[in-house]
Amino acid sequence: MRPSIDDKQPGHDAGADHGLPVDWELARRTAVRLVGAGPDADRDVARRLVERLRSDAAVAEGHVREVTGMGHGLPLLPADVVDRPAWATAAVDGMAALTADAYIPDISRVTRALTARTAGLQVGGLVAYLGGRVLGQYDPFGGADGEGRLLLVAPNVHAAQQSLDVPAVDFGLWVCLHEATHRLQFTAVPWLRPFFAEKVSRLLSVAEAARTTVFDQLPDIVRALRDTRGDSLAIVELLQGPEQRAVLDKLLALTTLLEGHADHVMDAVGPSVVPSVATIRARFTARRRGGGIVDRVLRALLGVEAKVRQYAVGSAFTSHVVLAVGMDGFNKVWESPETLPTRAELAEPGQWLRRVHP
Repeated sequence: MRPSIDDKQPGHDAGADHGLPVDWELARRTAVRLVGAGPDADRDVARRLVERLRSDAAVAEGHVREVTGMGHGLPLLPADVVDRPAWATAAVDGMAALTADAYIPDISRVTRALTARTAGLQVGGLVAYLGGRVLGQYDPFGGADGEGRLLLVAPNVHAAQQSLDVPAVDFGLWVCLHEATHRLQFTAVPWLRPFFAEKVSRLLSVAEAARTTVFDQLPDIVRALRDTRGDSLAIVELLQGPEQRAVLDKLLALTTLLEGHADHVMDAVGPSVVPSVATIRARFTARRRGGGIVDRVLRALLGVEAKVRQYAVGSAFTSHVVLAVGMDGFNKVWESPETLPTRAELAEPGQWLRRVHP
């Protein structure tokens, strides 16, 4: 989702001195090798799907603007319809650019090289796993100019539509509604991109948590594994120092809002635009929760289960607020970082309403 990585990008020795110790080139090669091409489709079917998704992206954003009241006057930008390897490449490039400003303390050259290769393999494996599942993604920092890029993964959209047994015309537009909402969030709210980037950089930079070893926290980790039944997000939070935990709270609150708002909008457009929206939502929600035992374990380890909960919490918050004060009242969340809901307010929307709409 960023320009191609070259010798000056993070992951090579010089660049790694200023960012996270990740061999980004290895991560990209690993992801592309492991992700696979996806299910076979008739050439004409594939061509029609690509054409329809490109058209759906523009149509979807028009509906999103109407529902949200955001983005009037902004240009309607195209979407890129890609295959799995292209998405994997874009995802790794995106991570490299987004984490470029993160800071780590000086470590030996040998340690850095070993860590970079290990991290590169891990990132590549993670991207490959997600690359078989992601339907679309808006990267606010992607594209040749770094101003954002919307990607739709055609083989995954086709596979999901076939698996859910829903109308292809409806499903593609429904997916585009979600991603178009994300694009509008970042293009219509000028402060959101730098705010998000700054929070990610701060979270990844070594702060107080670096002064506490995992071994010191081992009893707490074991207890958390037992009490949370392996909740990966709870373990991540446990390993953060107070400063990093505060940043993580803000970042989680923001991403929960973004995902929930997009989920709300994609359904709020309604059956006049997507006739089978109720069927799609019911089957898609069941699909999010499903999967075999291996898939579900991997999702838990990678934090995907926490991501699924984000959709539900964020969507419930959005629906509650819109019902109480309308979409214009909800849009006060975009006025400034101070009007964003906290994680506590996302769980209790009344708290946000009393603070922002006294």
